[in-house]
Amino acid sequence: MTTTYDLLVTHPFLAGLPLGHLDSLARWAHPASFRAGARIFEENGRAERYWLVRDGSVSLDTRIPGRGDVIVETLGPGTVLGWSWMFPPYRWHFGAVATEPVLGIAIDGAGTRALCEAHPDFGYELTKRFMAVVVDRMQATRIRLLDLYRAPA
Repeated sequence: MTTTYDLLVTHPFLAGLPLGHLDSLARWAHPASFRAGARIFEENGRAERYWLVRDGSVSLDTRIPGRGDVIVETLGPGTVLGWSWMFPPYRWHFGAVATEPVLGIAIDGAGTRALCEAHPDFGYELTKRFMAVVVDRMQATRIRLLDLYRAPA
């Protein structure tokens, strides 16, 4: 039987983390699934967890006045969903919808923040990894918005 710890150890986002840290993180994690079309979270909602995507895909969207929800990026297996749990005021900066059935690992944000405080080396490593996600998402948003607002030829 596969344990939550086994799922964490094999996820690319956590590759190379010390096994002791993964063992601590596993206490705050559990398997999660979403059906296709399920809204996982709303933009500006309370961010209390994050997910490691193992199978399926999730579209990140943002609401643009006069245009509605616009897809910014689509995430697939091996990616991480959610970074807003890490930084106050802990509100989602995007919305997320499962575009096909998703299997993943849900991890509690408050528990992870406590682990980061208790183990600064783990906190620093995790922060570096999440900051790379933030930069990627912001760049994807910028490119998508440039596409949307490009002047017609």
